[in-house]
Amino acid sequence: MSNQSLIPFSGSFELELPVLEDMDAYIDYVLPQIRPLSEDLEEYYFLNKRWLEIRDDEDFHESILHIFHEDGEYLRSLNGDVTSGTWRIVEDNALIIEHTVFNELFDLAFNNNNFFVLRKHGAKNEFEKKYFVMGRENYVKNVEWRDIIELMYNEYRQNFRFRFFLIFIIVIVVVLVLLSLY
Repeated sequence: MSNQSLIPFSGSFELELPVLEDMDAYIDYVLPQIRPLSEDLEEYYFLNKRWLEIRDDEDFHESILHIFHEDGEYLRSLNGDVTSGTWRIVEDNALIIEHTVFNELFDLAFNNNNFFVLRKHGAKNEFEKKYFVMGRENYVKNVEWRDIIELMYNEYRQNFRFRFFLIFIIVIVVVLVLLSLY
């Protein structure tokens, strides 16, 4: 069997991201696939970590860190200048951030050790960002936003490949068992 005959089959396992217009569109594409790998807010994966804010705005060059402490304290560092506020979980995986400059309600979109993605509740304006995307600072620092989306999508790719491998092994075992019965 030549390698050329394997191309259509192997292509079905390519898990490449399509080319999309902005980060919100990429998040819309990736979320349904990685959501099963997400933890609820009550799991507290987001606590006591330095979350670096990620934006796709070419003019965005600030370093904005967000830190959520166990006691409800919220810290926001803009290029090292720190302001504080509070956070609290409300029903149905929603989070309120109360800050001196703003108070906002977010719904959880995705939460694991590396990414914390919130959806702004009621965001419908095309000029308003739909998602508040953060990555663990030492995981995403100095990485372009498109590459960060790739890292996020890798969560799905790795899970998909593991499930495919597991199913493949189960099929092989079943075939061997059936062949041994004859």
